[in-house]
Amino acid sequence: MNRADLPTREQRRARRKPVHFAAAVIDVITDEPFGQLGNLSATGLLLISPTAPNSEAIYQLRLPLVGSDGAQPQYIEAGVQEQWHESAPSAGQVWAGYRIIAIGEDDAARLERWLETST
Repeated sequence: MNRADLPTREQRRARRKPVHFAAAVIDVITDEPFGQLGNLSATGLLLISPTAPNSEAIYQLRLPLVGSDGAQPQYIEAGVQEQWHESAPSAGQVWAGYRIIAIGEDDAARLERWLETST
């Protein structure tokens, strides 16, 4: 599905928190960089990547969560499924939206705590 086909009205079920730090996301299977985290919620995320993901593909990703104090990041792992992607305004970048489809209890609790902190 092309994002242009989606209605312009906000349809997310959970509010997304913007990421204000360099957040390199890693593909757990290949241990390779996958993209940069743009925003994150309890149910989904936006990644900025150099290449487009496969439509509706499932990935296992490691995401860094940095607190407002700038301390070392805590990492969570989540299974995600691509929902949409499109070329970004910057050449050589792709924006892609993912839905979180699997996350462990400890990682889900860590994510919730991070989301509750101020930006």
